[in-house]
Amino acid sequence: MIRVGTGVDAHAYAPDAPLRLAGLDWPGEPGLSGHSDGDVACHAVVDALLSAAGLGDIGGLVGVDLPGTENADSTGFVRLALDRLGAEGWRPVNISVQIVGNRPKFAPRRAEAEARMSALVGAPVSLGATTSDGLGFTGRGEGIAAIATALIERD
Repeated sequence: MIRVGTGVDAHAYAPDAPLRLAGLDWPGEPGLSGHSDGDVACHAVVDALLSAAGLGDIGGLVGVDLPGTENADSTGFVRLALDRLGAEGWRPVNISVQIVGNRPKFAPRRAEAEARMSALVGAPVSLGATTSDGLGFTGRGEGIAAIATALIERD
């Protein structure tokens, strides 16, 4: 059995915070606000995986009221989602993530981010990035959004 899920996340810039995006640190770039590290790519991946398996969303997995989630590394949330999927007999086949924002310039680190996320997920993860041509909060340079699509299969 094969299923597909979609996840979306968005966070505003928090200039005094470090930027974590797609499991990587981005020195010199403004960070993202959020209860955890604000990694929109990881958060969208969690929602896509859980959605595909019919297991809810990131809030049900790691709500802001749970101990240990404040300022947490979001790659841990991806691992938790993968554990939840595995317990139900699901595994990822591949994931596609589109990052929407004016910065950071993603292309120079695309291969590194894909390798990091693919190793984390245990399946191919492709990453793309785009601006929104000045439209919306991402176009005005107020933050970053990410949209993920996950394909999963039952063992």
